[in-house]
Amino acid sequence: MALPTLTPEQRADALKKAAAARTARKELRDKISRGEETIPGVLDRAKTDQIVGKTKVADLLKSLPGYGPAKVTALLEQTGIDVPRRAAGLGDRQRQALLDALK
Repeated sequence: MALPTLTPEQRADALKKAAAARTARKELRDKISRGEETIPGVLDRAKTDQIVGKTKVADLLKSLPGYGPAKVTALLEQTGIDVPRRAAGLGDRQRQALLDALK
């Protein structure tokens, strides 16, 4: 499938939207690292909030204090979640396994 040809205005608008989404995801990760947001709360919003839903689960977990790449990868393997999985794409069992592992 070929990419659509965009006008310069459409391209600029798309770039603005992408930058806004990246900024919102960064703010979400910062809130998680400061303790203002919890993983269960974020996963509850994943189905309704597009920004949260398109954020990778691994990125959310790496935002937790004390969780680095190795610990996150081990946790995802333990719970049966693929590394590139996004928050909205988690099934009920995967979500529950993740929450149980974080307790």
